[in-house]
Amino acid sequence: MSRYTGSTYRKSRRLGFSILETGKEIAKKPYIPGQHGQERRKKLSNYGEQLQEKQKVRFMYGINEKQFRKIFDEAGKMKGVHGENFLKLLESRLDNLVYRIGFSTTRKGARQLVNHGHITVNGKKVDIPSYRCKVGDVISVKENAREMAIIKSSLEAVNKRVEFITYDENKMSATFVRLPERSELNANINESLIVEFYNR
Repeated sequence: MSRYTGSTYRKSRRLGFSILETGKEIAKKPYIPGQHGQERRKKLSNYGEQLQEKQKVRFMYGINEKQFRKIFDEAGKMKGVHGENFLKLLESRLDNLVYRIGFSTTRKGARQLVNHGHITVNGKKVDIPSYRCKVGDVISVKENAREMAIIKSSLEAVNKRVEFITYDENKMSATFVRLPERSELNANINESLIVEFYNR
């Protein structure tokens, strides 16, 4: 299954979950899209709930099914809680960290910045959005991209950054100081349902 490239707002309304983590998609129309969208949502089966939770996270991080399952299997080999490790691995992706730093207002935009070679890790250009960053890695904007209007406007829109990243405004770079705690990640995700989905 390929990566979803359709309307984020429509998908958010379908899932009843803000994929962009801003809440804007479902603020005005908190019901599913379509002619009968305002009618009551159908009660989901256990399998339906598990599938929906998996889709919420997959669409939020913008990953195709094959990549998603691969990361899930990797998380299972780590020490600790499977679901939490899974979210930590997703958060360690370069495109996600570029988004968390504030170089882009969306993960889709962050992926594009990485693809186009505007981002460096420890001084070296990395153009693979799925690149797994390690604790201590320094993520920066390339010198020739620092005046890009889209990056400047994104940085100006940042109100608060996550605590597992430190940002140097003068160098336009950030350090991935540690793996995130579960409490720092989206509280509307129930990762145990994803574990149940794949282990059923």
